[in-house]
Amino acid sequence: MSQKNNPYCLKFTLVLSCMLLCLFSRGQYNFQELDNLLSANQKVMGNDLVTLIYKDGKIVYQKEMGDFKIKSRASIAGCSKWLTAALIMTFVDEGKISLDDKVSSFLPIFETYGKSYITIRQCLSHQTGIAAPKILERRKYESLEEEVNSFAKREIAANPGTTFFYSNMGLNIAGRVLEVISKKRFDLLIKQRIFTPLNMKSSSFTPEDNGVDPSGGAVSTAGDYMNFLTMISGKGMFMGKRILTEAAITQMQTVQTGNITKKYTPKGTEGYEYGLGEWIEATDKTGNDTVVSSPALYGTWPYIDKCRNYACVFFIKSLPGEPKKNFYMELKKLIDNQIPSGCK
Repeated sequence: MSQKNNPYCLKFTLVLSCMLLCLFSRGQYNFQELDNLLSANQKVMGNDLVTLIYKDGKIVYQKEMGDFKIKSRASIAGCSKWLTAALIMTFVDEGKISLDDKVSSFLPIFETYGKSYITIRQCLSHQTGIAAPKILERRKYESLEEEVNSFAKREIAANPGTTFFYSNMGLNIAGRVLEVISKKRFDLLIKQRIFTPLNMKSSSFTPEDNGVDPSGGAVSTAGDYMNFLTMISGKGMFMGKRILTEAAITQMQTVQTGNITKKYTPKGTEGYEYGLGEWIEATDKTGNDTVVSSPALYGTWPYIDKCRNYACVFFIKSLPGEPKKNFYMELKKLIDNQIPSGCK
């Protein structure tokens, strides 16, 4: 006698299979050690922080601490540079500028003061050669134009492209170039081209008393910044939309500083190389980048591990003191222990 399949049994089996798949998906990573280390160091990290890990199209770890939530807004300081570099690359993708265009082609004041050879690429990789203070402070300016004009008048400390000196100048110069090309303010441009397409509704570069600051003036949330990271890790795609070309992402993640003198690097990023608006934390044997990031002086640290194919952000309201690189590396190690590497 042949056995007939009961349709109700088949439906139950399918539902059960889906439930088991979901349970496996949620339970395949054990981040308990990470959870414990974050809790034990909450005060060290300023009490208020959010940690997010994104892999395979979903958040696989989320921890909110203190009064900070995934939608809480805070200044992200140096993490702004990654956003600004992405905005600039949208203009490169459209052919409106080239990375090797001279800044003086758009800002004649740079030629007036003997700085005609500085390129946009050098601006995005801190190689302008313009003398800059080590402390990342800003005077008050009425506008980005006024601030960048003051940079043009500063002395040259080194030939462009020969030294790396981390500062707020290069990205702000490049941001001003975009204003001239588009005839729009920087804060409106980045909202139109980056924040809105990436559904970063709580992010802005709203000008304050000293004007808009492309290098360090963004305010965002953990959730918003993770949207940006998923676009970068998705090679320019976000929810089916093309934000940047793959070529643009590759350019941003290509080391620009391998054979030049490092005059100044913040302690939290010493030993890293630099791409375009982002740090290259690690490379493989052939020199291809494997970990890219954009840590901030205030403590927020977003990064992408390309070997393990995940994105992470430690989003911090305010850090009491300079970020401790060794501690962040310990946190990353605990995450990496749970996610196997696909690199040889």
